[in-house]
Amino acid sequence: MKHLKILSIVVLLFAAGTLELHAQEVGIRFGNVNGNNVAVDGVFALGEFSRIHADVSFGNGGVGIDALWNPIYRPIGNSEFNYYMGFGPSLFLGDPFRLGVAGEIGAEYAFADVPIVIGLDWRPYFILVENTNFDAGGFGLNIRWRFN
Repeated sequence: MKHLKILSIVVLLFAAGTLELHAQEVGIRFGNVNGNNVAVDGVFALGEFSRIHADVSFGNGGVGIDALWNPIYRPIGNSEFNYYMGFGPSLFLGDPFRLGVAGEIGAEYAFADVPIVIGLDWRPYFILVENTNFDAGGFGLNIRWRFN
């Protein structure tokens, strides 16, 4: 099991290094994030309607890492609200070690006069390793600073 943990860390670091992305929004996320309470939250644009939504979470005896691809990121009508859906790998470095996938459905509002984005989302987790489990309680509040 120790080898699987090391391999997971190496794969995530390699993936993060090869993307060569620059953060477009950075902030904080409150709520259930990979079993933790709070996370550093970042959004990296891949195009006009696609992005990576990543979190590094703390607060429950370990560190969680989520890197979710949001292939659906669209405005709600003509408003400043956007909705997004996506999925991606989820890793928890703690006891017990967890590796799985997470889904994401959410909505956010980008303020026009200040560079702040506030969003709410639901993030269910399907844990594959070390114990197979489904966690549907991943609700969160995101508050991010927008750089572009």
